[in-house]
Amino acid sequence: MTKMARRSIFSRAAIFAICCFALIGCGRDTLPTEVVLTSDFLEDEVFRLEGHPCMKNEIMVYLANSENQYSEVFGNRIWTVPVGDGTLEDSYKDNILARIAQIKTMNLLASEYNVSLDENEEAKAAAAAREYYDTLTDAERSYLDVDADTIAKLYREFATANKLYEAVTAEINPEISDDEARTITVRTILIKTYRLDANGTRIPYNEEEKKSALSRIAQIQQRIADGEAFEMLAADYNEDTRNEYSFGRGVMPEAFEEAAFNLGAGEVSDIVETDYGYHLIYCITTFNPEETDANKIKIVEKRKQEAFDEVYNSFVATLTSNLNKPLWDSIHYNSGGAVTTTDFFEIYDKYFTIVSTQPS
Repeated sequence: MTKMARRSIFSRAAIFAICCFALIGCGRDTLPTEVVLTSDFLEDEVFRLEGHPCMKNEIMVYLANSENQYSEVFGNRIWTVPVGDGTLEDSYKDNILARIAQIKTMNLLASEYNVSLDENEEAKAAAAAREYYDTLTDAERSYLDVDADTIAKLYREFATANKLYEAVTAEINPEISDDEARTITVRTILIKTYRLDANGTRIPYNEEEKKSALSRIAQIQQRIADGEAFEMLAADYNEDTRNEYSFGRGVMPEAFEEAAFNLGAGEVSDIVETDYGYHLIYCITTFNPEETDANKIKIVEKRKQEAFDEVYNSFVATLTSNLNKPLWDSIHYNSGGAVTTTDFFEIYDKYFTIVSTQPS
């Protein structure tokens, strides 16, 4: 398993996708409920959730490990990319705060469900903490301001949050029929009915431009009817970024999906209009076994996530959180190369095998 593909609650909850800066604005608010500012904080206390503190060193462990992993791939300069009124690091840092707050919240919720770690799981958390702590240099321990007990606490909370998720979603039916999960593969030709402005916003064509687009797709449709190969015409005229798609229900625009799922293998649709433009669809296969099996897993995971969110959102609405904003604003990860640790999440995975998607 690669670092970017770890199967843990933190990575999946945070949706740490650097591409397209997808992490910005994702997930829940930074803290679970309305933030109440107060001056009554412990030294190095970043926030307090229902009287339970989260300390700066806890934040720094997550921040250092996750930023180091991405810096290995994209370089340190990625964090200075402007985003809104700040930088990518600012947005990433806020996202990490939100996810740690989520884990803390899930630990409070675990008490409501009588979910706790058993003796074996406690031992795993302790062993994982010892192993991770032993990987740290003296400089890293000093910069992060951690000891083995702090790491063990993080692992216990991490494991408890995962265990809660499994308990809440245990009754979700994992049986999905082939028809419900059926995934088809199609080839498409799109003639757009929009253009992009300088900001990447879609600007719809006017009526005259739409008529021209419709005339073009109709000419292509006639050439297919006259025997020209769909694939060759797609290569020449398709204005989409892709010629081929595999998908299940509920993914594509409704009109596109309805037309595609009613095709037999080798059949071509009539002209289909969506917000993107005019489409012709050629069905390659009406049933992709491999993709369908993968889609079954996605459907179950989606159902679990929805069930968990219902419970979580109801609980989180009852909580109060307090943010030490001056301290939070002052936190930045810049060790000058003294801290290179990246193993926190991988060592957790070594001791705790997570087999299902976690809440987002």
